[in-house]
Amino acid sequence: MAFNYNSTTFVSFAVYADVTARDQRFFEANEGLDSTTVNALLAQASQRILTQIRNTQWYREGAFALDPTLNNDLRLLPAVNPDYIKAREQEFKDLNVYFAMYEYLLPRVADFGNENSAEVVKIAHYKDGYDKLFKEVIESGDWYDFSGNGTITTNERRPSTVNLIRIR
Repeated sequence: MAFNYNSTTFVSFAVYADVTARDQRFFEANEGLDSTTVNALLAQASQRILTQIRNTQWYREGAFALDPTLNNDLRLLPAVNPDYIKAREQEFKDLNVYFAMYEYLLPRVADFGNENSAEVVKIAHYKDGYDKLFKEVIESGDWYDFSGNGTITTNERRPSTVNLIRIR
């Protein structure tokens, strides 16, 4: 995969250029958000995404099915290895950009006292886009090499469904 690496260490799914390509006007209006700051936030967002993937039923079932030594013990569940993501590169870049925008970047400049401010509306837009894309990626189940052998075999392709929970 062509994600962002520092030598051989995974950093993030996206880089500064991916974020500015998504919303260039935001960065023109907020010149204080430089590439160093944005890349650090993208790295943080990537780690959060990997944690969210690890917490899905899809990942648990896949890891437990392919490694019986885990004994269905959540404490033994390995972290998601970004090097094992073998497909859907653009989706992971988009997830990274969406998450960083709604969780880290837009809240830095948003006027939360005004529900109709452009930044507050964009936060909702990016959050909705992230939720939909995350669900799509998890449901497809065709991008992770659980065994780490370099290819995704038929028994590693695990399409699933995600049950949404409505909270009132």
